[in-house]
Amino acid sequence: MRDDPHSGRQAPGAQAKQGLPANCPADKLLRLLWGEWTVHILWVLGETGPQRFVGLRDLLDGVSAKVLTERLRRMEGDGLIWRDQKKSVPPKVTYGLTEDGMELHKELMHFEPLAEQWYGAADRPRRY
Repeated sequence: MRDDPHSGRQAPGAQAKQGLPANCPADKLLRLLWGEWTVHILWVLGETGPQRFVGLRDLLDGVSAKVLTERLRRMEGDGLIWRDQKKSVPPKVTYGLTEDGMELHKELMHFEPLAEQWYGAADRPRRY
């Protein structure tokens, strides 16, 4: 979620905290990415497109349903992903990247060559 001067809402981490720079845009942006699985979820949704919960969980090897649910709620609240729930039994819930999420995914992909240089392609998760 970007700062919205009309609503008074701010992106997470937008308020200055003691000891942190008050006007550091990179700090504000990186706070959106903090948290286990956040970057991986962005990467998977950016590479595969919208996914239902179970499909997303299967693509994120090792994440529990509880942690994935918490992370998705946080990312939805931050405006990085959208959630669509169809009324059915069981409910069909689909997640995808918002415009901001797609923009962030695109920028994160610039880190890929550096990550491969530092850590090697062998540690890289499979492409979807």
